Amino acid sequence: MDAAVLIELGNRIREKRKALGWTQEELAAKADIDRSYIGGVERGERNLTFTMLCAICSALRSDVATMTKRIPKVPR
Repeated sequence: MDAAVLIELGNRIREKRKALGWTQEELAAKADIDRSYIGGVERGERNLTFTMLCAICSALRSDVATMTKRIPKVPR
């Protein structure tokens, strides 16, 4: 998988978390995930499973479709 995809997803997760005014610790607690895992996701270092993505999106009060819209970018 292209690392740019994971970096883009991580950036979106970070932006949403910050828009809610939460720390990584707060998001991790709401998603029942370790804080270091959230950090890795936000940096694009983790190739997260769909289940983990769902947990993070649910905690962020978002849906997977919104969080992943146009990822990956499809050439026309």
